[in-house]
Amino acid sequence: MGSPVLRLVAQRIALGILLLFAVSVLIFAGTQILPGDVAQSILGQSATPEALANLRKELGLNDPAIVRYFSWLGHLLTGDLGTALTTRQEISATLLPRLWKTLFLASWAAIVSIPLAIVLGLLAVRHRNGPIDKMISGFALASTSLPEFFIGYLLIYFFAVKLQWLPAISTVYDSMPFLDKLKAIVLPATTLVLVVLAHMMRMTRAAILNVMQSAYIETAELKGLSAFRIICKHAFPNAFAPIVVVVMLNLAFLVVGVVVVEVIFVYPGMGQYMVDHVAKRDVPVVQAAGLIFAAVYIGLNIVADIAAILSNPRLRHPK
Repeated sequence: MGSPVLRLVAQRIALGILLLFAVSVLIFAGTQILPGDVAQSILGQSATPEALANLRKELGLNDPAIVRYFSWLGHLLTGDLGTALTTRQEISATLLPRLWKTLFLASWAAIVSIPLAIVLGLLAVRHRNGPIDKMISGFALASTSLPEFFIGYLLIYFFAVKLQWLPAISTVYDSMPFLDKLKAIVLPATTLVLVVLAHMMRMTRAAILNVMQSAYIETAELKGLSAFRIICKHAFPNAFAPIVVVVMLNLAFLVVGVVVVEVIFVYPGMGQYMVDHVAKRDVPVVQAAGLIFAAVYIGLNIVADIAAILSNPRLRHPK
């Protein structure tokens, strides 16, 4: 592997770290300009001025914003996410288990959506401009046009209310049997699959069709190879790089985009946890959850960039 590859990978990682630092500034600033008083929301309207003043001093709210930011950042760099204002518990003790539940939901949505998107993309190319291609493209367009909350409520109405096949509320806990966990996440996972499936499928189709215009594809056709073999053996491997990038970007969306889905299905993940504490104005929890979401999203985007770099033969084999 040549030095251009290592240099580009190092640049992407450095840019990702810099972007995460910028996002941390935005998250901190955004939580500071929210209307209302944190101390008042914690103690209630009946709190005395002395109690409010003591709490503001305890929370460090009297310090300048820049001092509070670097204090928060310093604790983050040591792995300390802070303490929740409403429960007085360590944020990491309650947030990380919910992060694993969010990753559990997103990973199963990815396990279903990625192979399905690739298969549908290959089918669309195999039957290009035919009824199967048009049907798959129509499904993709409809799936892309509908927001996830609408899809979620439709699934709840038909499969939980009308047919009563699946639970409307996705309750998951640690001691729950594995199959019961899978049954509980069927509806939210299906919602996520329908949200990301269309984009991955359309990009798979576009990438393979772009490769199908190459000269070596025409050579394979002249040799008498079947269309299915040409697509699977020649076109798909050479279209793998853009497909990997699209898959990684949609994985990033899966992890970050679960917030709405978790709220709809009352799933005990990190998105639901963050929304609950936004309502309580628990600033440290909102900051920690927002930064973790940002770190996951930026990290998966870096992986997508690195995959694109490594799949480029001009960079792997420089002259």
